Amino acid sequence: MDLNFLTESILDGGPTFHTFIITTLCSLFFGVIIAWMYTVKNKRSKTMAIALAVMPAVVQAIIMLVSGNIGAGVAVAGAFNLVRFRSAPGNAKDIGYIFFAMVVGLMTGMGFLLYAFIFLIFISIMLYVVSSLVMDKAEIRILRITIHESLDFEGLFDDVFEKYAKDVILNRVRTTNMGSLYELSYYLQLKNPSETKAFIDELRCRNGNLNILLSRKNDDTGDL
Repeated sequence: MDLNFLTESILDGGPTFHTFIITTLCSLFFGVIIAWMYTVKNKRSKTMAIALAVMPAVVQAIIMLVSGNIGAGVAVAGAFNLVRFRSAPGNAKDIGYIFFAMVVGLMTGMGFLLYAFIFLIFISIMLYVVSSLVMDKAEIRILRITIHESLDFEGLFDDVFEKYAKDVILNRVRTTNMGSLYELSYYLQLKNPSETKAFIDELRCRNGNLNILLSRKNDDTGDL
């Protein structure tokens, strides 16, 4: 059985209403998968996920409207996509997903639906694996602890960190209150976010019930 038709463009005979409907449905389906992959490992704006869901269909429509002129299609689609970063700070991960969706839309717009599906599966698996290995910044906490100057902060909280946290990094030490206090700033990831209160309570017992601030580290605009 000849299966070469699976690797050929369905637009070889020129775009028709029938092929336009097929490619658009496939683009929307692929876009939903990309948007789902984005939300699995990214606790970010839902509007970005919506944009990723429709982007392959938009790029596909542009490619078909310019009759396969790849240069003109990519230029127009790229201009549309980069508008998003005029009003919101972007990061490398978001741009990567945008180009991912653009390439899928480009493939479907040229009629190579099987290639688009294979590319989608391979890149989705790679993104999931890499995202699982790299700590998401949305899960990173910033911990600021105030202690008396008489305390030696080196190793002071090690046993507490070992119990409740992982990947703890001492980021900054500064003096406050005319030098009578130290403020320690840590980056860390909690093992179990539901134990946050118990974690803070144990820290309070160590620092003499001085100020403790635990917040999320969501600012990743410096990724680019």
